Amino acid sequence: MFFGPKFLAYKLYQLCSPEDLALASSLVRTSSLFLEDLSKAKYFTDERYGSVKRVYIVCTEDKGIPKEFQQWQIDNIGVTEAKEIKGADHMAMLCMPEKLCVSLLEIAHKYN
Repeated sequence: MFFGPKFLAYKLYQLCSPEDLALASSLVRTSSLFLEDLSKAKYFTDERYGSVKRVYIVCTEDKGIPKEFQQWQIDNIGVTEAKEIKGADHMAMLCMPEKLCVSLLEIAHKYN
């Protein structure tokens, strides 16, 4: 799998600085969906994986993962809580790092 420059610019980094987009574009490498690795993994159990609280952070301007699919994930993967970062694209850590940090700290304190 490979994300080209237009996909990066218009779907993942559309609200990031031009410098962050340029850096990301220079670091892009071909990746996979790790299907072979996952096929060898042991099954997740309720006792182990199911015991971990899951919080989903919705980035309202994420064009890489449509809102409908984000909601499907929230509804189907056992999410304990959904938080929202308004105005963030797929790369919240670059376009809204302070808001993401605050959200992660709130999650850590709540579920510690």
